[in-house]
Amino acid sequence: MPDSAGVFAAVCAALFIAHSVGDHWVQTHGQAKVKGMPGWPGRLACGRHVLTLTLTKLLVLVPVVVALDLPVTVPGLAAGLGLDAASHYWADRRTTLAALARRCRRDEFFALGTPAHPEHPVTADGTYAPTLGTGAYALDQSWHHLWLGITALLIAVI
Repeated sequence: MPDSAGVFAAVCAALFIAHSVGDHWVQTHGQAKVKGMPGWPGRLACGRHVLTLTLTKLLVLVPVVVALDLPVTVPGLAAGLGLDAASHYWADRRTTLAALARRCRRDEFFALGTPAHPEHPVTADGTYAPTLGTGAYALDQSWHHLWLGITALLIAVI
């Protein structure tokens, strides 16, 4: 049976894979479009996204735990995945992460790749050229990766 460092590594790898699948393949277009909107429509869309994302993480993690005979507990899973879900919801409401970026003086990077950035990408005729590579996306994903590590640590030690 692996030690806690081995459990952490295996759980972290599984969560990272599941996060990528859940955030990009499982999340619906409607959830992605609405989850940052104000009021109940945004809250509910974000909640549905976080629910399906957390279920994806659980579906990927359980076979890893079973196949590798990892000493993972139900309280550890609940604490880790619960904290991960809360942190994901917080960031995906968008205004919260944007406010954190402003507070950390990362607001110009947050706007990178969008029309709000002074050096936004342009087409040959000078109009805005949409891109998937935005600062907001990079900060969003790095925030989630931080919490995946914290989640894996909690699952490994509880």
